[in-house]
Amino acid sequence: MKKYFAGFALIAGALGILSLASLPAVAQDQKAAASKSKPAPRLADGHPDLGNGKGVWLPVIIDDISGQGGGEKDEKTRARQMKMVDAKVEVPFLPWAKKLYDERYLTLSKDDPESLCLPPGIPRMMNTPFTFQIHQLPDRILFIFEGGAHVWRTVYMNRKEHPKDFAQLTYLGDGIGHWEGDTLVVDVTGFNDRTWLDAAGHPHTEQLHVIERYTRTDEDTLHYQATIDDPGAYSKPWTVGWNIKWHAGWEPYEYICQENNKDVLAGHIYGAAPGEKHP
Repeated sequence: MKKYFAGFALIAGALGILSLASLPAVAQDQKAAASKSKPAPRLADGHPDLGNGKGVWLPVIIDDISGQGGGEKDEKTRARQMKMVDAKVEVPFLPWAKKLYDERYLTLSKDDPESLCLPPGIPRMMNTPFTFQIHQLPDRILFIFEGGAHVWRTVYMNRKEHPKDFAQLTYLGDGIGHWEGDTLVVDVTGFNDRTWLDAAGHPHTEQLHVIERYTRTDEDTLHYQATIDDPGAYSKPWTVGWNIKWHAGWEPYEYICQENNKDVLAGHIYGAAPGEKHP
C-alpha cells in the first residue's frame, strides 16, 4: 500500500489535486544517485533489459520540455522544472505556432487535450507522471502505460519502413525501432494533430516526425531523448531530453480517465480570466 500512495501522490499533484511542493526531492542530485546505482541489467541477447515486468518507470512531469519555464504552474515550480531537462532549447517556432503557443500560455492550458482524457502523444507520453512498463518481445517492444488514457504502444522491431499511406493517423504514431549499441532508437511518424508536445502547449501538425532514444544508463535510470522534426510548425528540428527513474517491484495500477471529462465540460477547469495575471 505504501508504494500505491507514493505513486498516487505524484499523480494527484500533477493533476492539481495536491501540492507539487513535495516533488523536488524526486529530481534532486540525479548524478549522485546514479553513482550509487548498479549497472543496467541485460537480457540473454546482450541488449539492456528495459524492465520487462520487474518494476515500473515513473516520469516526473516537466511542463515545458524546452526548459524555458512555460506552462500553467507557479513560478517556483516552473523554475525547478527548468533544471530537470538536459539543456534549455530555443524553440524554432514558425509564426503561427508561436502565436498558438502564447495563447495557450495565457489561458493556463485550459484547452489541453490531456485534460479531456485523450492520449498525450509523443514525446509527452514519456513526460506524463504515471507509471509505465517496457516489455521486450522478439518482434516488437510493448509499452504499457498506467495513465494518459491507460493505453499501450507498440514499437515494431521487425520492419524498417513506415507505411506509404496510413489508414488512420493516430495519437501515438507508428513506431519502428532498432538498437544502436545500448540505445533503443525509435522512429515515429503517422501522427494526428490532436495532441500537444507537452503540458506547456507546444503545438505540432500531422507532419510531425520524432526520433526517440531510450538508454538505460544504470539500474535506476532511463535517459529519454526526443528529436522533434515538424516543418509545419518549426523551422528546424529541435531536441529535448530528461531522466526517468526506476521503481523495482512496482506494478501499474488501474486508472480510469474517459473522454468527455465532466470536470472540464462543466467549466470547473476554466483557465485564466480576461486580464488575470499568470501565476
